[in-house]
Amino acid sequence: MINLQPIRKNFYVPHPVVQKRSQHEVDEYRRSREIYVKNQAPNPIQNFSEANFPDYVMDSIIKQGYESPTAIQAQGWPTALSGKDLVGIAKTGSGKTLAYILPAIVHINNQQQLSRGDGPIALVLAPTRELAQQIQEVANEFGHSSYIRNTCIFGGSPKGPQARDLERGVEIIIATPGRLIDFLQRGTTNLKRCTYLVLDEADRMLDMGFEPQIRKILEQIRPDRQTLMWSATWPKEVQKLANDFLNDFVQINIGSLQTSANHNIHQIVDVCQETEKEQKLGTLLQEIGNTLDPDSKIIIFVETKKKVEGITRTIGKYGWPALSIHGDKSQNERDYVLRTFRTGGQYSILVATDVAARGLDVDGIKYVINYDYPHSSEDYIHRIGRTGRSDTTGTSYAFFTPSNYKHAKDLISVLQEAKQTINPKLSEMANRFGLGGNRNRWGQNNGGYQHRNNNGPRQNSRWNNNGGSQATYGSYKSY
Repeated sequence: MINLQPIRKNFYVPHPVVQKRSQHEVDEYRRSREIYVKNQAPNPIQNFSEANFPDYVMDSIIKQGYESPTAIQAQGWPTALSGKDLVGIAKTGSGKTLAYILPAIVHINNQQQLSRGDGPIALVLAPTRELAQQIQEVANEFGHSSYIRNTCIFGGSPKGPQARDLERGVEIIIATPGRLIDFLQRGTTNLKRCTYLVLDEADRMLDMGFEPQIRKILEQIRPDRQTLMWSATWPKEVQKLANDFLNDFVQINIGSLQTSANHNIHQIVDVCQETEKEQKLGTLLQEIGNTLDPDSKIIIFVETKKKVEGITRTIGKYGWPALSIHGDKSQNERDYVLRTFRTGGQYSILVATDVAARGLDVDGIKYVINYDYPHSSEDYIHRIGRTGRSDTTGTSYAFFTPSNYKHAKDLISVLQEAKQTINPKLSEMANRFGLGGNRNRWGQNNGGYQHRNNNGPRQNSRWNNNGGSQATYGSYKSY
């Protein structure tokens, strides 16, 4: 019932060069960048100068050394600057954070300044504290020049410092849903001034059960706001959320709408028994260690927190110092682990649960190992997406056991779409199990990875563990 003041959302002035491009040129550019647009959207830009950003934004772009916009930025910036609601579907590492932060800065600078007791003008909701902190880094880099204040609020850390930031007043709040609701219920902040809303990794937030919190938060924000929703996939749950809370939105999709993996990632699937995985991990780490660049990194994904700690200790005993991260670690521990892992050096291996599957933006990850196969092809794609980011290449390995047979057909579809070689044993598993075949026959003496001769670890590895003796792995214990 509050009498809302009118707001301005459209700040886009098309560059003359962009306006003069023919529809054929626009279509060809979109086709070359795999940009697919639903609903009416402005023409994409092809370089930063065509975005017509204010000088304070352009200065920050030049300072950061960016050369050209990514596909989601090329189409997303003119759409967001036009004040339109937007759904952006793009793989991780596609540059989406900058696609919504820069228009947010322009939007904020064109609103009335905050008064005492006002809440934020822009709100970014994210599923995890790690992603929220990475978003804050981008907001700091590009908001500094125009004196835009932000704070990052999330669970697992003291409320006092976060509350003080909110009480002093900030233009941008980057938050996980649960902690934000805590502060809203306490009256520490409010969303009466919020006119620019971002839902980042909406599919992940719904997977984590945040939908009730998201709906509760969105009901407190004025209905004429501008809303931007970002997702790596487009399931029915995300579609319903978009239809419920966005108005006449433009949908921008980068690449195929089907579940697909980054084509820059070489995917290798090893069909094996559960009891073989420990030895295979040791062999694989030995082989990688012989060829890995000193600045390169590895992530090993496992299913449980207990197994994270067990594998970290075990591989450490045999000369592979590793870091670990999972949901039970404190915020200080997680921050330390991520800082150390980004630095690299001695600690270039991270063992993690799915807490690191999305939003973990670390340069130099060359290998992703799925020690335990995840529960869906979407989660598999997000895990391996930690490598091959920003047009680099990477390699993923997956240990696929009889207990994973239900995912065989989906995995084959992902591999085929990415034009990867299909392990014949995986195809056979999909066919036999689809017809009710005998599960016990799988993974026996499978001969290791399909692309290499698996005769045990080679000597003189990067980690120099016992000269690469195969006997090292015979003493692994089950977790």
